[in-house]
Amino acid sequence: MTDAIRFEKDADNIVTLTMDMPGQSANTMNADFREAILAIADRIEAEIDSISGVIYASAKSTFFAGGDLKELIQVEKENAAEFFQMVEKIKAPLRKIETQGIPVVAAINGAALGGGFEICLASHHRIAINNPKLKVGLPEVTLGLLPGGGGVARMVRLLGLEAAFPFLMEGKQVNPEKALKAGLIHELADDANDLITKAKTWIKANPKSTQPWDVKGYKLPGGAPSHPAVAQKLAIVPSILRQKTKGCYPAPEKILAAAVEGAQVTFDEACTIESRYFVELTTSQIAKNMIGTFWFQLNEIKAGGSRPNGIDAYTTKKVGVLGAGMMGAGIAYSTAMSGIEVVLKDISVEAAEKGKAYSEGLLKKRVSRKQMTQEKADSVLALIKPTANAEDLDGCDLIIEAVFENRDLKAKVTQEAEQFMAKDGVFASNTSTLPITGLATAAKDAQKFIGLHFFSPVDKMPLVEIIKGEQTSDETLARAFDYVLQINKTPIVVNDSRGFFTSRTFGTFVGEGLTMLSEGIHPQFIESAALQAGMPIGPLAVQDEVSMTLSRKVVDQTRLDLQAEGKDLPVTPAEELTNKMLDEFKREGKAAGAGFYDYPEKGKKKLWAGLTEHFVKPEVSISLEDAKERILFRQAIETLRCFEEGVLTSVRDANIGSIFGIGFAPWTGGAIQYVNQYGVREFYQRSKQLTEQYGERFEPPAILVEHAEKDALFK
Repeated sequence: MTDAIRFEKDADNIVTLTMDMPGQSANTMNADFREAILAIADRIEAEIDSISGVIYASAKSTFFAGGDLKELIQVEKENAAEFFQMVEKIKAPLRKIETQGIPVVAAINGAALGGGFEICLASHHRIAINNPKLKVGLPEVTLGLLPGGGGVARMVRLLGLEAAFPFLMEGKQVNPEKALKAGLIHELADDANDLITKAKTWIKANPKSTQPWDVKGYKLPGGAPSHPAVAQKLAIVPSILRQKTKGCYPAPEKILAAAVEGAQVTFDEACTIESRYFVELTTSQIAKNMIGTFWFQLNEIKAGGSRPNGIDAYTTKKVGVLGAGMMGAGIAYSTAMSGIEVVLKDISVEAAEKGKAYSEGLLKKRVSRKQMTQEKADSVLALIKPTANAEDLDGCDLIIEAVFENRDLKAKVTQEAEQFMAKDGVFASNTSTLPITGLATAAKDAQKFIGLHFFSPVDKMPLVEIIKGEQTSDETLARAFDYVLQINKTPIVVNDSRGFFTSRTFGTFVGEGLTMLSEGIHPQFIESAALQAGMPIGPLAVQDEVSMTLSRKVVDQTRLDLQAEGKDLPVTPAEELTNKMLDEFKREGKAAGAGFYDYPEKGKKKLWAGLTEHFVKPEVSISLEDAKERILFRQAIETLRCFEEGVLTSVRDANIGSIFGIGFAPWTGGAIQYVNQYGVREFYQRSKQLTEQYGERFEPPAILVEHAEKDALFK
């Protein structure tokens, strides 16, 4: 037996099983755990007459982190049978312990997610420390998996089908108070000592205990699938799921199948059904895509993978934000939410106050939803100082300009503000397209100048693209990186270029949609193809959100900049279509109430009928597969070009940036992983086909040709 689980019996014959995986910061269901829990279950069975109860406890700061994802990502289809046996081997000891007739308690001291919460569900009584930061739940679906350690079978029997679905199919995580209300746990504790005391008290009060579903006459809460009311609801769930997943994500559908099928058989049979579906998902490419990106690569970024080495961590204390429009107001809110003092400056106090009011509105919502106390909301709001006076920026160790995408205006506000910046302060520009190196020429010290590209709405979007100018120092980059983590955003680091990575790649998504419309393809088909490819919104709808006026300004500015460099920017079919929408039809986008869509005051937006009249050519059609791949390939190829040019320097930044920044289909694991999972050689061949059919924008870049020749993955 390993020392992964300590077996300690007290004077009352209560056994505490303290999980403490050696050499790990968190407990996981690895080989050590599997060996240990098997031996523990056998020992409990052998010594049952001298054991009055069992407590699952943890020596780590978290209770249990779940499955070992390093193991899971390596499981291939050819190992499916072997893996199935291993899954069943994990479940067996937990089942053995919970059916001995003695009370079993989970003492939850920290986060219990995935496999960790499945251990809790295999207990008769669950107690958690009442810490709002502590989370319990089954988030497997977010990684393309289902709870395979008995989570589906037990959760359905605990809550009933309908109540279990949000936790199973959405991966909903809740704090102890909400978990208590939902029936996931039974009791709250004040601290670690109180936790164990209450666990032992319950055991003594309940000397004989069993799971509700092991009691004769047990009925499923809310009714079995055969119950008319339940059957009626279940009949529409698949279509609702399909609407949400667009067929890109098999996990929710498999969870539904495992839950409904498992609810109609014995508990042990339900567990076997669950294991089969779990194996099917684990061996799928989609799960591997999502685990690789959303777990390993995201954690690498958060651990500082793209941060310069050898520079001490820095805590930002006072931030100046120039411009109180939507972006500036959002940056101010996100900064203040992290407890940082903010000076929000605009050309008038009234404009700055309006920017602060944005935060006030968001905080009111949080209070009304009981996500925050009024006292806390007031303290956050008090951190934001609206002003029109540049002198109020005195002592800011970070200043972020968030004014319009105009080079002269950005230069003006930079020079006005930086004289008040702290001596060792950093100046950042929130720009989505303008090269940082050029903007830095307006600053006193280009080494202390950097790009921080936030995404709208800032309060919801998790990504910040950090752009290094040619002279940006490593110290400045490290400071910017630390600030982004400090405000609970995810940073990616890119080198300077026009449009950087995200805006440049995002433009290809919108552009391809507009190009298809210019070819005569029906707009509904284009929007639907994008959604079925896994994009969160269609390209025409996105263009309306951005506004065609803004897109034209960006193109015009880019053309002028390139002309100054002696370069030409050809007019594309997408640009011609945009110009026609603006000049001929006066349709600017959503803000104007008329773009590719109509926006009635009441009712949902709908595609403008004029698109069919003016652009659609009934004789033109392409396959759904071609449309989907044009949308995804165009973005992936542009990402590879960014990689080739050194704008991107890591695969993880490319993948995370493409998903979190521009909504690239999450099921793929990101733009570079899309190439890897497609097969690098196959992707190259398909790019050549698309080039022949649709144009040179699909031409494989040299870096793709090189990798295809070697049949090498992008790493």
